Amino acid sequence: MTLAAAEFLTPDELATIRRRSDLRGIWCAAHAWIVVVAAWALFIWWPNPLTLAIGIVVVGARQLGLAILMHDAAHGVLTNNRVLNEALGQWFLAWPVISDLYNYRTYHLKHHRYTQQANDPDLVLSAPFPITRESFRRKVIRDLSGQTVFKQRVAQFRNAFSVKGGTLFDGVKKGLNRLGGPIAVNLGLLVALTALGYWYVFFLLWVLPFFVWFPLITRIRNIAEHAVVPDNDDPFRNARTTKANLAWRALVAPYWVNYHVEHHLLMWVPCYNLPKLHQLLLAKGFGPRMEIQPNYLAVLRLAAGKPA
Repeated sequence: MTLAAAEFLTPDELATIRRRSDLRGIWCAAHAWIVVVAAWALFIWWPNPLTLAIGIVVVGARQLGLAILMHDAAHGVLTNNRVLNEALGQWFLAWPVISDLYNYRTYHLKHHRYTQQANDPDLVLSAPFPITRESFRRKVIRDLSGQTVFKQRVAQFRNAFSVKGGTLFDGVKKGLNRLGGPIAVNLGLLVALTALGYWYVFFLLWVLPFFVWFPLITRIRNIAEHAVVPDNDDPFRNARTTKANLAWRALVAPYWVNYHVEHHLLMWVPCYNLPKLHQLLLAKGFGPRMEIQPNYLAVLRLAAGKPA
């Protein structure tokens, strides 16, 4: 079932929520990196287990933030200027977290076309739920121990650098074509921090968060968006909006990613306009029809509530 935007919003409302801003897009990307650098600076200034733990959680959340903003760029809505959208999306958002804007765009738009249907490439992320608490606990342990990202990255690099029947040179050429950007950007970060005398920060507060906090909150995000939704065929109920306070937005759900019903209803709305769209839908009486949960803990209770 699909809906036309004109069925529930006026032309003026549509014009308002679809408005893109170069400045807001740039600020979102800059904000993510400012927070990362602030976490680095705190640890450099006062190195101890507490500031390291804070940094891991904060940086990991901003790494998810980079991926979320890349997602907006994949929809072409992060900024108004197309060239700027693509440059920000690839260089400053996708490549730092070992992703690719253009490959992701092809994959992700198929998810929107077939949301929660058999052809949805993301169905594998939601279909297994609900699961037992013990099963969820094992997944959390794998995430926090780095096993999840290690397995994913090994598969990613093996696929990128492997060529059936080709030479070693062919494999290197193929791999660098696919992953040369992410490798270059991350090496650039390492070189810059090394030049400043803080090479260890790259490993402690960039690589480590990527391996231990980023995968856990990515899993929580995926669960919240589509797992155990009430109706796979209703666009108001085959995705989920989850209310999030300041702490959850800072550490688990940055850049308005929690407004997922709204995003699926109108995927061309920039993330920074999703709260406004949410309020419009509530004002028009759509709230009872939408799948909305009060917080992420409520979602996790639904997703990990299967009897053992």
